[in-house]
Amino acid sequence: MNIRSDAFPVGGEHLTAASRPRKRKTVLVHAMNYAPEKTGAGRYTGDIAGHFAAMGMAVTVVTTPPHYPAWEVDRGYGNRYASRIEDGITVVRVPLILRPGARLWRLLAPASFAASAAPVVLWQILRKRPDVVFCVEPTLLGAPFALLAAKLVGARTVLHVHDLEIDAAFAMGHLGKHRWLMRVGEFFETAVRKRFDIVVTISRRMAEKLLEKGVAADRVAVVRNWVDLSAIFPLPGASPYRDELGYADEDFVVLYSGNLGAKQGLDLLIEAARTLQGVQGIRFVIGGDGPAKAELERLGSVLGNVRFLPLQPAHRFNEFLNMADLHLLPQRRGAADLLLPSKLGALLASGKPVVVTADPETELATFVGDAALVIPPEDPAALVSTILKVRSGALRTRPDHGKELCRTLARGDGLAAMLSIVDR
Repeated sequence: MNIRSDAFPVGGEHLTAASRPRKRKTVLVHAMNYAPEKTGAGRYTGDIAGHFAAMGMAVTVVTTPPHYPAWEVDRGYGNRYASRIEDGITVVRVPLILRPGARLWRLLAPASFAASAAPVVLWQILRKRPDVVFCVEPTLLGAPFALLAAKLVGARTVLHVHDLEIDAAFAMGHLGKHRWLMRVGEFFETAVRKRFDIVVTISRRMAEKLLEKGVAADRVAVVRNWVDLSAIFPLPGASPYRDELGYADEDFVVLYSGNLGAKQGLDLLIEAARTLQGVQGIRFVIGGDGPAKAELERLGSVLGNVRFLPLQPAHRFNEFLNMADLHLLPQRRGAADLLLPSKLGALLASGKPVVVTADPETELATFVGDAALVIPPEDPAALVSTILKVRSGALRTRPDHGKELCRTLARGDGLAAMLSIVDR
């Protein structure tokens, strides 16, 4: 399919020019992930719901207890039905089944969320009669119930697509080679997405994919995941993390921060660390959590130049990112053109060099341009070479270009765009 690169105005300008609610509206958000999760779709859904509430909307969220990226329910939360007011938002949490494992077990958590949330979503929509029902993918499994109830009360429906679930699951091998399952999944997702009034996604390539899957072009908008430039910025001096972790000024710190999962292909970092064991002063830090953490720790435990840290608290996250001399943003080849990683904005905003793994024709490579260093996915030798060249000063990025790129990802603009789409 031949699609113009400008076919999807970023921010949804082709949908509406509104910037503030004209009257008090009610919104129901149906999302598997939500605040206080620190990474992934949950962080952005929390931002969106909070912004809607701050702009005077009455917001109800149906979600799960926070569990991502560790895939374990956070301390202080129970895996059960619960409802309370959080920052002026009615948050109804429903249980889900969390079981470690790949392949078909990956369906268990979203399927259980869809089942446990269905009666709650139906009741909340029929009782509150919201103006807008705002669903988030992943997961799409619960969307049919929300669509049905929205139709009954005449609510507009918006789908926010962070991940093309079926494509990503098969690209990563989570569902094996069950082609029949892919066909069933593609039929389901096409039938469901086409019924939303508006489908918002995070990259132009994903928007093109949605058109290929049958969503009408006039219903598609692109709003890239944003970064809070007031919270993430270059520090004037060294990050206190370097002293706290015992790193010398001359040490060269390579940092990965985020989800430790299959899509990231973090074995690349372990292989690079193994190759560079004998090079004095190069330190690797992996900060985060996720299903691949135990295996990565097993592989990295025998290396003296790798350190693992948990996800860092929000109030120290800027200091954490500023610890790095080089940020790593890896993606497996199968996933590199299916998404635009949400952490990209924060890495660039830190002012530190960033290396991303992507093939030249992917949107990620095109988007970053010379604001980051782009190397082939799944190529440890290329990563080792890049680390050594950046350390020696033989290879540099364009921090001014990174700063310009960050401005296009500003949090305020992204939230205003989401509001303009909902407030029609």
